Amino acid sequence: MDNLFSLEGKVALVTGGSRGLGREMCLAFAKAGADIIVASRKLDACQAVAEEVRALGRRGEAIQVNASNWDDMDRLAEAAYYAFGRVDILVNNAGMSPAIPSHDVSEQWFDKIVSLNFKGPFRLAANIAKRMKDGDGGVIINTSSTGALVPLPAVVPYSGAKAALNAMTVSLAREYGPKVRVNAISAGPFLTDISKAWTEEARETASNSLRRPGRPEEIVTTALYLASPASSFTTGAIIRCDGGQS
Repeated sequence: MDNLFSLEGKVALVTGGSRGLGREMCLAFAKAGADIIVASRKLDACQAVAEEVRALGRRGEAIQVNASNWDDMDRLAEAAYYAFGRVDILVNNAGMSPAIPSHDVSEQWFDKIVSLNFKGPFRLAANIAKRMKDGDGGVIINTSSTGALVPLPAVVPYSGAKAALNAMTVSLAREYGPKVRVNAISAGPFLTDISKAWTEEARETASNSLRRPGRPEEIVTTALYLASPASSFTTGAIIRCDGGQS
């Protein structure tokens, strides 16, 4: 059974990998045997996680990118293949979810939110999926949100972008299968850096079946399942990891 979750010999690229859920996935994949490319806006933060990866005995590389930028996504794909010659696992994890009343959303904010949560992930996934299909195949995981399934007030651009990401997940799975599997994790509330801005009550309770937010490390088993051979017959799926959000 252990071999089902082994990532030995694999290369994983994780955007938004320097903190929060992305960092947890980077370290979990490294412990499972993968080499890791950590990508985010802050190079020093990426380098810190890459060093943690190397301390686990795996190869870790840090690449600074703006995950909302089309050209940066092209550059990231090129840099990843130049460094490793392959990408077996792509995790589109970078995202943002500011709460802004709809009548106060500027065009600049709208474009920024949609670009980071949908446009950037689309461009990177399309780049990598084509290379995977032309090579030995691979796995793409998109970090989505329950906000796409249970939209809340004041997050219309975010919820819309994540709904688009869910649709993209299914479409890419059909377009690049059978060699490429594409799935999404529909994440609920997690106690990542963003939770520092929450009220004390919101950090302790949540409107889900478990009545609490998730701890960052609780994303790991879902991510490992989707990244590994354990999910060999799972593609085009939106897997909820949200404590039973309703």
